[in-house]
This record gives sequence, structure tokens and C-alpha cells, in this order.
Amino acid sequence: GKNEYDLLVIGGGSGGLACAKEAAQFGRKVAVLDCVEPSPQGTKWGLGGTCVNVGCIPKKLMHQAALLGGALKDAQHYGWNIAQPVHHTWSVMAQAVQNYVKSLNWGHRVQLQDKKVKYFNMKGSFSDPHTIRGLTKAGKETFVTAENIVIATGGRPKYPIHVAGALEYGITSDDLFWLKESPGKTLTPFVFNVSLECAGFLTGIGLDTTVMMRSIPLRGFDQQMASLVTEHMESYGTKFLKRCFPTKVEKLEGNRLHVTWKNTDLGTEETDSFDTVMWAVGRAPDTETLNLETVGVKTNSETGKIVVDAREATSVPHIYAIGDITEGRPELTPTAIAAGKLLARRLFGQSSELMDYDNVPTTVFTPLEYGCVGLSEEAAVRCYGSDNVEVYHAYYKPLEFTVAERDATQCYIKMVCLRESEQRILGLHFIGPNAGEVIQGFALGIKCGATYPQLMKTIGIHPTCAEEITKLHITKRSGLDATVTGC
Repeated sequence: GKNEYDLLVIGGGSGGLACAKEAAQFGRKVAVLDCVEPSPQGTKWGLGGTCVNVGCIPKKLMHQAALLGGALKDAQHYGWNIAQPVHHTWSVMAQAVQNYVKSLNWGHRVQLQDKKVKYFNMKGSFSDPHTIRGLTKAGKETFVTAENIVIATGGRPKYPIHVAGALEYGITSDDLFWLKESPGKTLTPFVFNVSLECAGFLTGIGLDTTVMMRSIPLRGFDQQMASLVTEHMESYGTKFLKRCFPTKVEKLEGNRLHVTWKNTDLGTEETDSFDTVMWAVGRAPDTETLNLETVGVKTNSETGKIVVDAREATSVPHIYAIGDITEGRPELTPTAIAAGKLLARRLFGQSSELMDYDNVPTTVFTPLEYGCVGLSEEAAVRCYGSDNVEVYHAYYKPLEFTVAERDATQCYIKMVCLRESEQRILGLHFIGPNAGEVIQGFALGIKCGATYPQLMKTIGIHPTCAEEITKLHITKRSGLDATVTGC
């Protein structure tokens, strides 16, 4: 018989919702199937996916709370009389952030209704290539058929199950943003961007916070910039246990957690107690219950992510996948949204435009923010060889840091260019206030093939941090392995 829907989207996150709403614009019959499995600690949330509920939105708001704390210290230098000491109340911040997130959950439901997109609050799995079996929390079963199916279930945080007590006593970022009371003294092992971001705002609101890192910080990002980020965090008050890894977590009286770890430099075993241990081991694609093998959707055996082509098509012609669940794609909300919209237009709007994943800007919201677009210095050397890469750089001091007498040691800009007559910009990296706002504008130029001479002809807005990018001078870099090949 005829399929019930023209498009069924499994997953109500940023990419899935964007795809569904765009398809509905073309008058198609569309449905979204979404259900949030509680975290191992029992945390649950509403429609909207990772970004809205346990990612970008609550993270940026809590980061803002920490920045306001810093502004209160600066304010005294600018003549404001503020009673000292100032105190932060976690429950007030958390309630305000959580209320805003709930308003977004409701807004997404209203938008789906307005666009006549059917919403199923169910857990979905494939029954056959065109049929999804939906299961409610109460155990009620529903079967939905669709001509086209888009998988957009995203990922969930991983636990280091090899560490004794990790699952029983630890939390992840999925839980941190929904805590009603302060996490207190916190340890966050493993250094992904979310661990640094969370450690940064926890330190900023006055909590004793420690980051444990076994190897390098911010893997995949430019490592000179990553080192500056962690150096600033140390000076800011975040503690770092370097070249260490946890081996055991035990619960003490009063709900304190006793953590044991190995120091690889000293070859010693060390311990301390914390109120909260927040794991940041990366995210795993949420595919286990989809029953992909039944319909022949291929995944990468190592990562578990779905293999797609340039059209976001899987190994099954009418089944597509977008967002964090797809192999080789950036795990970023804006790329998932754009990919979802373009996919809907190709399916129903007579478009042939593909998603362009090159030169996508991003920002790590640490106390001193790090924004970047394009290649890191290491990636540029791997692609083009060290003899063909030129790096322009500068340290600078934001004007707002001067009166407040703030340290600007790690405020730094790096531009990675091809060493040729045109000197096309391959990557731009910026550490400083409002890095996301700064890098966003320059991302357009780099997307359009901007060159170093063109940038030097650009007049900056004075006096701003972004202006410093238009005044970079040249330096040669050393120490990168130019023998590595392949982009």
C-alpha cells in the first residue's frame, strides 16, 4: 500500500527538526519521531536535541554567568562600588537556564504543529526499509510508514566503563546542566572541549574545579592555541592534573567521591575526594536501538556512525542521515541545520545544492574564548608541507583589559596561509573576548577565498579586538612534521 508520510524524521534535534519543517514548507506530509532516554543518572529533557537541552544553549548561558562574575571584579576599576565578597547561587542560575530551555522545548512543539508536522513522542526502530516501529514510554506500539526516512538521532556522552565506579557515581554534561544544586568541588577527567568549557564556567562561578588530562587538550584543534587556552584557565584558577588518568571512583560517607588516578610522569598512584565527577569522554552515536542492520544501513564499525555520501544518503537509497550521527561530519548544530534544510530541498524542492562542510567556523567557550575557521597549523602542514605554509601571528591586549589591569598573556591571533604569491588564507585562529562574534565575520571572507594581502587592505574597526587581525605580522614556524602527507 501507499506510505503514510512523504518524510519521516527519527530524532527531534536541530538537524532533524530543520529538515522536517523545511519539507513541510513544500506541502509534504511529514512526521517527526523523538524520545529522550534518561541518562544513567536519570536526567531527562524535552524536544530539541542536544544543543537546546544539554549543549550549546545551557552551556553558553552558564558561561555568561561566569563572565558576569569576572565583570563584577573589573567593574570596581571602572568606578562601580560593589560590596565584596560577591557570591553566586547555583540554584538561581540553574532554574533560570532550565526554564528558558523548557520554553524552547515548548516552542519546537508549537512550530511543528503550526507547520502541520506530526510529532510522535516515541522511540523508533526499523521494522523494514519503509516502516518504523514506534514505542511509547508506556509500551504502546505504533507502526509508521514513509517514502523517505531521515535518521537524525545524534549522540550521547560516553562513560569510561573501564574505570571502576565511573557509571555508578559519575555524571556527564547531560546531567550537569540539569542539576538543581551546586556540583561543589568537581573533577572532570579527559580533555574534550565540553570538559574545558564546563570547567571554565564552574571555576568562574567560584567552584573548586580540576581537569584531568592524559595527553593533549582539544584534540583536533590547533595545538598552540589549545595550549594557550589551558594556560589561561590555569591562571584563572582551574587546576590541571597533567598526564594522569583515573582508575577508580568510590563513594564515601556524605556522598563524597574518592577518586584514584595514575600519574604517568611520576609512575605514582594518587587520590583525592570530590563532590562531583563529570566525565567528558566524547559522544557515541545513538544508533543501538535503530535496528539498522535489519534494513542494511551501513555504519563505520569503529565509530558506530552512519556512512553517508555527499547527498547525505546512506547505503539504502531512500534512507538518509544528518548531523552528529554521520561519519566524517562536524559535530556542530549549524551544520546539522543547514544539511537538514538542503536535504529537504533536494528531496521536495527541485534543488541540487549539496552541503559544503569546508571552512565551518566554531568556538570553544572557555573563560578566554577560542574561535577558529579553516585548517589548524598542523593540518595545513600535513596537507601542503611546511615549506608551503606561512603563519602570521600577534599577541594583543584588549582595550577593556587595560583599566581593569587584566592579564592578556594568552590573547593571541594566528593566520595560516599558503606560501605563494596569492597567499590564500587556510585557517584563522583567535583567542580573546567574544571570539565567536569575531571569527564569524572573518569566516565569510575565508569561505570566499580571502588572501593575506586582501585582509591587510581591510580597515579594522577601532578600537576592537577584531581590528588586531588586520594588523598581523609575519613569523616562521618550526617544529611541525612536514613529512606527514594527506589532508
